[in-house]
Amino acid sequence: MAQSTSGGVQSLQRAFDLLEGLADAGGEASLSELAATSGLPMPTIHRLIRTLVTLGYVRQHANRRYALGSRLIRLGENAGRQFGTWTRPLLAELVEEVGETANLAVLENDEVVYVAQVPSRHSMRMFTEVGRRLLPHGTGVGKAMLSTMAPDDVRDLLRRTGMPAYTPNTYRDAEKFILHLCEIAGQGYALDESEQEIGVRCIAVPVHGTPTPAAISVSGPESRLTDEVVDRVAPIVRRVAEAVSETLPR
Repeated sequence: MAQSTSGGVQSLQRAFDLLEGLADAGGEASLSELAATSGLPMPTIHRLIRTLVTLGYVRQHANRRYALGSRLIRLGENAGRQFGTWTRPLLAELVEEVGETANLAVLENDEVVYVAQVPSRHSMRMFTEVGRRLLPHGTGVGKAMLSTMAPDDVRDLLRRTGMPAYTPNTYRDAEKFILHLCEIAGQGYALDESEQEIGVRCIAVPVHGTPTPAAISVSGPESRLTDEVVDRVAPIVRRVAEAVSETLPR
């Protein structure tokens, strides 16, 4: 079995390169497209893809294009739960400091998935079930994550998902939404202004350096998360997001 110069198994590294290439292509590509992006010889790609298909990590369509396989779902779900588990202490510190519910979410298959939450001690508090899936355009965490992506990639995602309204405040126009994401990128945090649920405000910050887009947030009723409170809390959420990023393997 070929060895890489770094001491790892070269064929294994190449197989993961192909999986990441499929993910970067939106989850589906032809062998020639994978050859162009990976730089690997076609016979090598064909051999690795055939193995990945046999194992269930890649599937072949009738049109001979290849897509990410269903066996990856279990790995992703378990990785997301582990990510949520080891970030909970930082979320707990965030709740202790700001007094509102803290969340961690990732972007998976074009959807926001909540992987961890630490609730506020207030009797009236926000609660989002861990594992819940929402479309990103209507959530603070989703907007924070999309603000780190190229506009064309965001357009492609919105074409796949559509932009249904959760509330009358949800963005429905893709180009206006992309301009809004530019503002979010400039200020370093996103606000959900009753866009997912009426009466709820959310401050969200992207976590950089993660394999898949991720963000943390604090959420609470508009009556408590006033503009003055947002100005005070946003830098705290950014600091915790940076702390999460610093704990990631390098």
